[in-house]
Amino acid sequence: MSTPNELARPHVPQLHAYTPGFQPTGNDWIKLNTNESPYPPSPKVSEAIRAVVREDGAALRLYPSPTSAPLRSQVAEIHDVSSDQVIIGNGSDDILNLLVRVFGGPDVSTGYTLPSYSLYPVLVAIQDGRVSTIEFDRSMALPVEQIARSDARAFFLTSPNAPTGVGFSNRVIEEVLEKFSGLLVVDEAYAPFADENVTILLNRYPNLVVVRTLSKAHALAGMRVGYALTSVETIGLLDRVRDSYNVNQLSQAAAAAALSDSIYYDGVIGRIKRTRDYWLAVWRDRGWFIYDSAANFLFVEPCDSTGQSGPTVAASLFEFLKSKKILVRSFPSHALTAPFLRISVGTDDEMVAVDKAIQAWLNHDP
Repeated sequence: MSTPNELARPHVPQLHAYTPGFQPTGNDWIKLNTNESPYPPSPKVSEAIRAVVREDGAALRLYPSPTSAPLRSQVAEIHDVSSDQVIIGNGSDDILNLLVRVFGGPDVSTGYTLPSYSLYPVLVAIQDGRVSTIEFDRSMALPVEQIARSDARAFFLTSPNAPTGVGFSNRVIEEVLEKFSGLLVVDEAYAPFADENVTILLNRYPNLVVVRTLSKAHALAGMRVGYALTSVETIGLLDRVRDSYNVNQLSQAAAAAALSDSIYYDGVIGRIKRTRDYWLAVWRDRGWFIYDSAANFLFVEPCDSTGQSGPTVAASLFEFLKSKKILVRSFPSHALTAPFLRISVGTDDEMVAVDKAIQAWLNHDP
């Protein structure tokens, strides 16, 4: 009898799953490694969930809207597009997966920059696809001409970039849209924290796809809701490969409530940005290099007490912080990112605790 590995498609046993940030057990950790919101979602979210489960949860016996139709209409109104230009996903990762299903595969190339979101190569590998990567240099200037020359059917661009936090201007992204012949997927997971976003370009460029998530700014990482905005034709293709009922009833209700409370989230986002900018200035004054951040995290190149930086220094601080039950993220597998640590913006108290731990590390305090 053949084994499951022998029966599987040949590339599947060789796959490596996406590695998320460490998820600790217990409540005594300061968790700043996965860019979650340090603040709770709008109170309207809890109210909406309670409304769905009232009367002993009787409504849960029914399937949700298979296309998340009310939520599509709500998102369309927010972004001034038609509802058939919107698709809702089980987190933005679901949307990215749909895009690779449609536009990737063994016979075509899927493009992305390095560094960027490490899920992209995983999704392409699942489809047994080919990749076309373009390297950033330390300046993090967008390589417009290289992307324009890419043979990729779809090219994924995180803006603001993960993990550096660097945002790219609409002017530069529009240059890419005018020159690139494929589909440009602008992954705007962190756009609510940036000064610019490309949604205003949607109706001018049918080859543009904008992907958003409610996990970050809207504090709904546990509910798994994302969406994409693009041309009617592209949405039609994505719907052909989308799983039925891909977003559950509670998640649809939570997302609708969150999107209806812009006043609450404007306050939360403003608070996170102020905290981000404060600590960026503090750590720069210490002599550390930090990219300008348009996201809810800082990408920090730490220096030790002798003024040295590099992968070993970053690893030392990472382990020291972990020993103090403070989680940040390291990216040791790429030369550009290895000397850095990514620190999600926490509450003011959490950031003070991080800084105290950093000072203890500098002073060699146990």
